[in-house]
Amino acid sequence: MKLVGVEEHYLTAEVRDAWDAIGLGSRDPCVSIHSGEFERRLLDLADARIGLMNEAGLDVQVLSLTTPALHDLGPESIDLARRANDAVAETIGRRPDRLQALATLPVAMPEEAALELERCVRTLGFKGTILCGRVGSRNLDHPDFRPIFESAATLGVPVLLHPRTPTAEVRSAYYSGFSAEVDAVFAMFGLGWHFDAGIQFLRLVLSGMFDRLPGLQVILGHWGEVVLFYVERLATLDRFSGLDHPIATYLRRNLYVTASGMFSPDYLARAAAVVGTDRLLFSTDFPYQYRPGGDARRFLAGCGLGETDKAAFAHGNWLRLTGGSGATRHGGIGR
Repeated sequence: MKLVGVEEHYLTAEVRDAWDAIGLGSRDPCVSIHSGEFERRLLDLADARIGLMNEAGLDVQVLSLTTPALHDLGPESIDLARRANDAVAETIGRRPDRLQALATLPVAMPEEAALELERCVRTLGFKGTILCGRVGSRNLDHPDFRPIFESAATLGVPVLLHPRTPTAEVRSAYYSGFSAEVDAVFAMFGLGWHFDAGIQFLRLVLSGMFDRLPGLQVILGHWGEVVLFYVERLATLDRFSGLDHPIATYLRRNLYVTASGMFSPDYLARAAAVVGTDRLLFSTDFPYQYRPGGDARRFLAGCGLGETDKAAFAHGNWLRLTGGSGATRHGGIGR
């Protein structure tokens, strides 16, 4: 059974150097985790990556630039994004059977970002894009970023909302008071990242983004970034939101959920109960969640889904979402 991982990361030396040039590591502790073995695996887009895919049992990686991507860069990110996307496209050209990609965008420049997304989809064949939360003080529901979401909806491609580290003020208020290392992990992959990404999605819902763009499709990793475990409480917003539909409708109409290497049958079952088995996507969150021993293939085999739903989870839902193998694009929106 073909297995496609839709949240699999890479990094370029040029992006890493751009982070260093603006001193991003002093403001975002996640910059420091991109070192050692993680850095080597992120930078590699050749044989070593394919070898680890083979070992895990993953047939295809959908490549995306790791967090915090280009969100903290200004006009210089326009050319930087283009070079990163061109380099990935060249890599895919050498292994089109094993690699796909999500576009890297100069998010601080939304009009240019929308154009780059169009180029990546129409010219380079990319499958969508990835956004990593806030841009400065602006959340993703800010009107400035509408061109990006409008472009994705028009093109009929998904937007993966990836976590990023909360602001220094939030970290100080909620994720501090322990050792420096514990504070950083608590604010990142311990918990803070996931609240941050889930809140970005809910802000898009509450802003009416999916009423304006009903065909827009968003992906949340880590089994929905906490959101799916509080559906009953989120429903209380329906009386006040002024939206066209209950929040539960947007979860089943506009949201796809992926594993991000959290191989838990219990979490999978919860996600399926909320969004449906036709909206589950597979991913390993490479290289962060990589574990030896055929981990990906073993989880698929024992995930608890029937064979039809298992095939959909493994690859069928992704092919339908992205129009692969002649499938109809979700919502009928063509390129």
